[in-house]
Amino acid sequence: MTNEQTAIRTTYFSIIGNTALALIKGFAGFFGNSYALIADAIESTTDIFASFLVLVGFKYAKRPADENHPYGHGKIEPLITFGVVAFLVFSATIIAYESIQNIQTPHKVPKAWTLIVLGVIIIWKEISFQIVLKKSKQTKSSSLKADAWHHRSDAITSVMAFIGISIAIIFGKGYETADDWAALFASAFILYNSYLILRPALGEVMDEQLYDDLIVEIRTKSTQVKGVLGTEKCFIRKSGMKFHVDLHAIVNSEISVKAGHGISHKLKDYLRTEIPNLGHVLIHIEPNK
Repeated sequence: MTNEQTAIRTTYFSIIGNTALALIKGFAGFFGNSYALIADAIESTTDIFASFLVLVGFKYAKRPADENHPYGHGKIEPLITFGVVAFLVFSATIIAYESIQNIQTPHKVPKAWTLIVLGVIIIWKEISFQIVLKKSKQTKSSSLKADAWHHRSDAITSVMAFIGISIAIIFGKGYETADDWAALFASAFILYNSYLILRPALGEVMDEQLYDDLIVEIRTKSTQVKGVLGTEKCFIRKSGMKFHVDLHAIVNSEISVKAGHGISHKLKDYLRTEIPNLGHVLIHIEPNK
């Protein structure tokens, strides 16, 4: 299965899970008198739309390279990540606003059974986070990583809600707004996570040099090709799930141009075989001193 297929299947997993949880949270929050749970449902609903956005991005990124896009369509992925972050910020803003409104409005203490619902939700969302994060590392997908953090932020808001409802139930009258305060704190955490997701995606769009480990791997494997004496410059830029490489390889200065050309092709083929996530590999031949 290709990285693209893995990413798409993982996104479907997120959509189905978030849809089920949004319904469960919404009903539990309404009948259990808990705005923290309703806030959780709001976030899960935005997660559904965000996951659909990720799915559209993956399908677009699968398009083959063409005349206008010789490096493929992978750059759509960090742009999709920006959209996912926008959904996160939007949901955090709604949760914060509604929390402040509810803090100022007297209401009933949440039902005790809502804690059971939250306990199950927390466990499921953390499992979902681990699954999607593992797939994002496997596919090198920034938007899938953003989707994974949607699950983690959802789990955190549920933990906050659990704490707030517990305080309201234990201390009773006068503490009815504890779960609203919990939702407010959760919105701040979501905004912080939004920044953590946005930063690497911005670096990807700007072709920031962030791949030191991959550079070391490329340099090491390059010297395993016969005729390559070493490497000089190595630049990497990421597009979707592929890494495009510009590499300067050092060869014997006394060999012919034809021989140097042959070495560059062998090096390119070897690197793309050994490191499957590489896209275009441009080899520049440098003579040794």
